[in-house]
Amino acid sequence: MKKQVKTLLSSLFTLVFLFVLGNLHAQTTMDEFLSKWRNGKQFTIDVLNAMPESGMDYKTDPEAMSFKEQIHHIASSAVGISQGYLMGKDPGFSIDVATASKAELADYVAKAYDYAEATMKAVPADKAGEVIEVFGMNASRRQIMALIMDHSTHHRGAAIAYLRANGITPPAFVAL
Repeated sequence: MKKQVKTLLSSLFTLVFLFVLGNLHAQTTMDEFLSKWRNGKQFTIDVLNAMPESGMDYKTDPEAMSFKEQIHHIASSAVGISQGYLMGKDPGFSIDVATASKAELADYVAKAYDYAEATMKAVPADKAGEVIEVFGMNASRRQIMALIMDHSTHHRGAAIAYLRANGITPPAFVAL
C-alpha cells in the first residue's frame, strides 16, 4: 500500500511539475501576438469608419481629445513607441490630424499599425527580453509590445464610447 501511495504521489508531483514548467513559457507566441495585433488594426479602422465625417471632431468634454484625435493618438503612439523603444527606423510618413480627412486618417492608421508590426518582427530575439527604461519604469521590449497593444485598446475603447454617445452602434469586437 505504501508503494502505491508513493507511486501515486510521485506521479502527481511529476504532473504538477510538468504543468508548471509548461506555463513558464511565454503566454503567447509572436505569431499569435501579431495575429491579435492585425485584428486590432482592422478593429481600429472599423471604429473609425463607423463615425460619420460630421462626428470626427466630437468631444465628450472640452478638455478631452476629439474622436479623430483619439484615433490619431492610437496610431501615432504605436509609431512613436515602436521607434523609440523597439529600435524602429524613421517610419517615413506622418499626418496633420487637424486637416486630415477621414480617408487620410484611415490610411495613416493602417500604415502606423503596419510599421509597428514590422518593427516588432524586426526586434532580434536576443533583444526582445532586454530590460530598458520606458516612461520612468523598467520593461522588456516584449512588455513594450504589450504596452502598445494595451494603449491602443484603451484609446479604441474611448473612441467606441464616442460612437455610442452619438447613437452609433460600434462594430462587433473580434477577439482572435
